[in-house]
Amino acid sequence: MGARGGYAKGRAKRREILDHAIALFGEVGYRAASLREIATRSGISHPGLLHHFPTKEALLLAVLAHRDEVDGELFAGSTGTGALGRLVDLVRLNADRRGVVELFTVLSAEATASDHPAHAFFVERYRRTLAGVERAYLAARDAGALRPDVDPAAAARHLVALMDGLQIQWLLDDRRTDMVDPVRAHIQAQLTVPL
Repeated sequence: MGARGGYAKGRAKRREILDHAIALFGEVGYRAASLREIATRSGISHPGLLHHFPTKEALLLAVLAHRDEVDGELFAGSTGTGALGRLVDLVRLNADRRGVVELFTVLSAEATASDHPAHAFFVERYRRTLAGVERAYLAARDAGALRPDVDPAAAARHLVALMDGLQIQWLLDDRRTDMVDPVRAHIQAQLTVPL
């Protein structure tokens, strides 16, 4: 019982550290964020933080993997127009997660530098994201739900760019930009069936 309780407590603390890291990375970016500040916000010592995440890079990669894991659960079992509809759901979810959107936006911009610790992560993430969205468009095409003049590869790239661009506008105008309706309308205009 003691070992199990300790394991659960350790997982809870790890999750708390990730939550505080997400917030701080979103506020000031990865490079300016301090492990000591994350430890303080998490109510532990700096060595205590290092017990869970031995380096700042390890913490960053855990934060990014956690975000993708949570978002990936939204798409489980979805294909074609269902997967395209889930993208609208993801945008709706993000409209309630300023910290996560801020984190993603700041880190993806920082990670364009090839020496950034998350550079490879974001290169691979965009490759996977584009491939997944293209598969959704291909499935919609195969089901006869995609307009014949829509190229799935180009549509995937345009949709991801639209979503990322709307996130930046949304952050800059203090969340007044509607991200959901433009994404829904964009996808719907490409389909021959209701989304």
